[in-house]
Amino acid sequence: MPAKPAKTIVPSSTHEVQYAFFPYARYTSVVGVHTSLVAFTALFLPQTSFLLWPSFADSDRPQSQFQDALTDNPVITLAWIVVGLVILQVWWAGWIRQWCFEYTSRGGTSDEIKMDRYQLDRGRFSRLGRAAIFTSCVALVFHATIVLFGAPSASHFPHTSLLAIVLALLSAFAPAYALGSPSFSSDTSSFITRLNWTRLFAELSPRNPIERALVYPAVASLLGAWLGALPIALDWDRPWQAWPLTPLFGGIAGYIVGSLSAVSVSTLKWLTEENIRREQSEKQKTT
Repeated sequence: MPAKPAKTIVPSSTHEVQYAFFPYARYTSVVGVHTSLVAFTALFLPQTSFLLWPSFADSDRPQSQFQDALTDNPVITLAWIVVGLVILQVWWAGWIRQWCFEYTSRGGTSDEIKMDRYQLDRGRFSRLGRAAIFTSCVALVFHATIVLFGAPSASHFPHTSLLAIVLALLSAFAPAYALGSPSFSSDTSSFITRLNWTRLFAELSPRNPIERALVYPAVASLLGAWLGALPIALDWDRPWQAWPLTPLFGGIAGYIVGSLSAVSVSTLKWLTEENIRREQSEKQKTT
């Protein structure tokens, strides 16, 4: 039997209780911690390899020890980043899923909230497994796409595979865990899930802060990886131009920028809506 899907998040204009719910302080603090840890994972976690395997810098192109740890062995750098992102994205996706639950359960009775909480806790591991499987499938698609765009296939297979895993973790895992993985089942819940994914990632039409928190980083990470590939074509022959370091760090930078953009846009919309509601409330009091 198909697992119970995530509740459909409706536009805030149709439900006043949901309209008023935006955990600004908690959201901004969590995003700040999350993006900081993603940056730390990308820049400092690979430095661990310098303690385990000595780095040998090229005398013709000297660079700092910090850069050596990142560029000497791109596969090791990618592996460290994958390990860190797995932990961070599981935590981030769980927080987003909790936010979804709070968003959709506000206004319900205590019994309904308890039942929804029970369903949420009971299906946590099965949802995590489905999200992991879906992320793996997305990684395979990304790998094929990257090769079609001209990446080396046979000579740099582990490089390209790990890059695809990084991009899949950044773009697909959190939405799959929070919203449910899309499937080809014919039941109503699967159909609604497919419609949500189509609206979010094909039409790029998020309607509330939760959806923006999922869509903006996903799109920005892929765009950043694509832009990050451009410096490889430059004939500078620098160590940091080794495949796939620039797309890797471009994707991570795009993810961070997308996350912060989602916070900024959602905050501006929330402040605008709060101001409009305050003015409407004052008008009602005067009439």
